[in-house]
Amino acid sequence: MSDLRLGDVIDDYCIKCRRVTNHSIVSIVNDAAAKVRCRTCYHDHDYRHEEVPPSKKDLKKAELLAAALASGGTGAAPSEVDEPAIQELIAEETAEEPTAADELGAEDEVTAEPAPEPAAPPRAKAQKKAPKKALKPARK
Repeated sequence: MSDLRLGDVIDDYCIKCRRVTNHSIVSIVNDAAAKVRCRTCYHDHDYRHEEVPPSKKDLKKAELLAAALASGGTGAAPSEVDEPAIQELIAEETAEEPTAADELGAEDEVTAEPAPEPAAPPRAKAQKKAPKKALKPARK
């Protein structure tokens, strides 16, 4: 039997705090912590064994690497693929498509006419003002 008990304090990565903090064990399954509660923000989550999830940038790199290996068909191991090729693929994926203004040459100038100003809304008829005496409480 393990030494873990409900309420024990262990370290884990908190998904709300985005760092490793102290956690209390909330549930145990098969003599291992299953759910924990952050002692900083009191958020309950699955026990992550102090592992920080990979960043979105790392996930994008891994996805592009897998796509490059699948399309290349070279059968190269991930360690054999050079880093500049991965960076080049990332740059191609994140590059924005050229707009119509970018495609125009220097001799083709775009002259934009200013948009017409919207017409002023019609004024409502003036409302009658209530007499000031009616609004003030009577003094005695």
